[in-house]
Amino acid sequence: MGIHGLRSRLVESEDSFAARRRSRRADWLVETFPDLAQMSVIDLGGRVETWARAAVRPKHVHVVNLEKPPSEIPAWAEVDHGDACALPPGILDRRYDLVFSNSVLEHVGGHERRVRFAETVHLLSNAHWVQTPYRYFPIEPHWIAPGMQFLPVRLRTLMARKWPLAHSPAKNHEAAIRQVLWTELVDRSQMRHYFPRSRIRIERLATLPKSLIAILGAP
Repeated sequence: MGIHGLRSRLVESEDSFAARRRSRRADWLVETFPDLAQMSVIDLGGRVETWARAAVRPKHVHVVNLEKPPSEIPAWAEVDHGDACALPPGILDRRYDLVFSNSVLEHVGGHERRVRFAETVHLLSNAHWVQTPYRYFPIEPHWIAPGMQFLPVRLRTLMARKWPLAHSPAKNHEAAIRQVLWTELVDRSQMRHYFPRSRIRIERLATLPKSLIAILGAP
């Protein structure tokens, strides 16, 4: 099996290991919020297509992302281009049944921005589900690279350009260091600091903590 085949089997194909883990977390979400199909949800940093494929879809989904909005948006969704750490009043003034975020907290840009992200989550709803990869899991999940998160920036930047399992290896040094500096995994103490009233659910793989989920407002 070649490198591309291995990455596909691990994270990219519909039956990949990562896809099965995402499906399991989706089941947890529905188990945790059994009324999800009747809820209004704001997804910070997500995508409409993720919800379009979901076995259980909320009544209304508002996606806020820094990416360009898709050309076609279904009737049950709305999409805004925006920074989850600095939402405009038109969004902050609204209330939702649930704030959802998946693998975004580690990309917002440092401690101060993570504090602002958490403040946004708490302002928008009394319920949330915020997932992020765990810093001390031995495999860095974005590059599928053992221990990469513990290396000096110089070596992480080199791996961002050369590591064969990377999804899209950076084309130059500046792109690589930008990817590295905008990816900062957090641990349990940090997660509890950002979400002090939340229950922290731990997703495990072979008994090792793999990701953290801050949950609040579950019935």
